[in-house]
Amino acid sequence: MKLRPPSFLASTLALAVLAVAAGGAVAQQAPKPEVLIKSRQSAFQLVAFNSGRIKANLDGTYNKDEVVRAANTIAAIAGSGLGALFAPGTEAGKGWHDTTAKPELFKDLKKFAELGGNFNKEATELSKVAAGGDVGAVKEQYAKLSRTCKACHDDFKAKD
Repeated sequence: MKLRPPSFLASTLALAVLAVAAGGAVAQQAPKPEVLIKSRQSAFQLVAFNSGRIKANLDGTYNKDEVVRAANTIAAIAGSGLGALFAPGTEAGKGWHDTTAKPELFKDLKKFAELGGNFNKEATELSKVAAGGDVGAVKEQYAKLSRTCKACHDDFKAKD
């Protein structure tokens, strides 16, 4: 199987998220909570946007290239170390808007890490499946990915 390089957007986003998270380390101080909250809100907004692109293709006219780009972007974000954006001190506060992370997330980091690992695994698999172009397989894998999102939201995201 030939691996495709991540898209420019996915690579840029992953680098931006990691740079924001690591930026404070360079200055020998932790990033401010609002920076971490903004970063995670931005990352998950991009996941939602790209997830919507995939769903629209599955429900309408399928464009393999668009699905591959969206799946690669989600996989890059999922593998970028999102857990670091949920550092102590970010249990409450505001990024672009008030955080929707439930306090339970910060009390059960083991389960949160497990759910994050599942998200990364299924996102990576979706990227591989999308490259193959089998719409049925993409639909099946997209459903698996969506279940990982729902599992985390059910346990750790306050309802909007």
